[in-house]
Amino acid sequence: MRHRVADAVAILVAVVTVFPIYWMLLSALKPTGEIVSADPRPWTLHPTLEHFRSALGVSGFGRYFLNSLVVALTVVALSALVAFLAAVALTRYRFRTRGTILVLFLIAQMVPVEALTIPLFFQIRDLGRTVPGVGLNTLGSLVLVHLAFSLPFAIWMLRGFVAAVPPEVEEAATVDGASRFTILWRILFPLIAPGLAATSIFSFITAWNDFLFAKTFIISATENQTLPAALLVFFKPDENDWGGIMAASTLMTVPVLVFFVFVRRRLVAGLGGAVKD
Repeated sequence: MRHRVADAVAILVAVVTVFPIYWMLLSALKPTGEIVSADPRPWTLHPTLEHFRSALGVSGFGRYFLNSLVVALTVVALSALVAFLAAVALTRYRFRTRGTILVLFLIAQMVPVEALTIPLFFQIRDLGRTVPGVGLNTLGSLVLVHLAFSLPFAIWMLRGFVAAVPPEVEEAATVDGASRFTILWRILFPLIAPGLAATSIFSFITAWNDFLFAKTFIISATENQTLPAALLVFFKPDENDWGGIMAASTLMTVPVLVFFVFVRRRLVAGLGGAVKD
């Protein structure tokens, strides 16, 4: 009986989770008349691709897509590298400020993003005056900010995976003559790859779906806008183009799904644990 109740609850949660995605895709395929109808139905007998053609026809859509992809993949690569090295340092080495650093990571996760937007704006503005490529109106500013927000979570999560690797593995490699660099990249890195996959999903989704920072830091350089900015084209003062909004939103989910499929095996292993003794 308990198993049936658990299965029913799991099915209910799955339906509630998937329904918004289904409605988004359905609205992207519905004719405009059915979308604005006073009697909406959870199906359509006249699917159309007109909304997708409208979304793909937005001026600069391809450029926005490429900008989002560059920012998201750069954040994933840099966060994985820095978080890996930081997690190893905070797990394998003991130093005086280690506890303070870990507490600061927790505090960084507690502060609302909206409260930091204005201070970050002035910081990025001033930083751009001395460091080329990371000031306002640059993709580097988005990479830098998303990297700062994704690292605390990634480091905290990877610490558990590094701690799960028995120190004897590294000691045996040292006895065999392996250098510290070899131990890091040929032993530790493959063993905590499941954790890297899990944190990469978080970093990619956060950077890919960002609208707040992209709208705040990219002021006049429209060629550096990211894909969420393309959605603004369909919001109009008199009447919003919900079909275009849903079609563009559907197209935005495709790279996330592709990235998830690419790392899904590592992700499942990461949710189950790192390595066993």
